[in-house]
Amino acid sequence: MKSKSFVAVSPGTYREDSGMVYEDFVPGEVIEHRPGRTITMTDNVWSSLLCLNQHPLHIDAVYAEQTQFGRILVSSLVTFGIVNGMTVSTISAKCVANLGWDKVRLTAPVFVGDTLYAQTRIVARRESGTRSGEGIVTVHTVGRNQHDVTVIEFERTILVPRLEADR
Repeated sequence: MKSKSFVAVSPGTYREDSGMVYEDFVPGEVIEHRPGRTITMTDNVWSSLLCLNQHPLHIDAVYAEQTQFGRILVSSLVTFGIVNGMTVSTISAKCVANLGWDKVRLTAPVFVGDTLYAQTRIVARRESGTRSGEGIVTVHTVGRNQHDVTVIEFERTILVPRLEADR
């Protein structure tokens, strides 16, 4: 990777600098995002209510016990938000704009107490045709639980600065 994890702000003083610029995104390379994140009941209930997703499967333990899952199921928006959020410090900390998420697939249930991990593969990159000094990058992110079971995957396209524009 060409960009640094720090920048000099004065002699002997450095500031943390997260994120990647266009040139850092090499198609085919994979980034593992750590640490993992254990999902709590608070995460699930607050997010479910904040998003007005009041399906009892996410907030009512008695109801959830009567379903095929036998317990509270974590809202898919919680799963998506946490897995996507795990990628931000590397993939999009320098992002100019999110251009979209595609092919979102929820492949296994997530429960309170599960710990999620994320991994991102760089799919493609190209220079922007309309914004000089910036490029368009597409990545594919997979979220897995503590048993290495894939629970979510999606593609994300972002607009990022080129190295020359970052100086």
